[in-house]
Amino acid sequence: MKFSASIQNLINFFSDLPTVGPKTAERYVFYLLKKNPEELQKYAQAIAELKEKTTICNICHSYAESNPCFICADKNRNTCLLCVVADTRDMMAIESTKEFNGLYHALGTVINAIEGTRLEELNIKSLLEKIKNNKIEEVVLALDPNFEGETTVMYLTKLLKPFKIKITRLAKGLPMGADLEYADEMTLANALKYRNEL
Repeated sequence: MKFSASIQNLINFFSDLPTVGPKTAERYVFYLLKKNPEELQKYAQAIAELKEKTTICNICHSYAESNPCFICADKNRNTCLLCVVADTRDMMAIESTKEFNGLYHALGTVINAIEGTRLEELNIKSLLEKIKNNKIEEVVLALDPNFEGETTVMYLTKLLKPFKIKITRLAKGLPMGADLEYADEMTLANALKYRNEL
């Protein structure tokens, strides 16, 4: 039996989301079918506003409501300490620990040979300019402890060594293969507190 065009169309859209297969997408659609029109309108409005009310901070490259973002605009942050993360989700995960008071730099992605990620896709040029033009004393490389994260850490360490600044990374409290965004706050807090110099 085939679904109606409107149901199938939405199933196809949900199937495009990461880690969502056709069966999960189907469950989402039938869940939404049980909602009243007002609730569905709120979903639609939230999706429409996602791009309208979100920008990219031109300092740290994270998604934000303002440019600069609330972290980069905060004059109480330690401007000598810079934490390099893959994306906004990792930045928010670290921020939730309340253990880090420096600034951030989101790469946008990590080196991934399988997916064909090119180095130009990473915000590396602006990272190097930031270190060169500011009084950065320490760079914390806070990337996922998986193959892609490790590859990116090795590449960045090689690029940053000539600056003769302290380069650290999160302590190994995070298990290999884990994603920062799913780590609990205590694990992340300890990983930050006991970070290692490279």
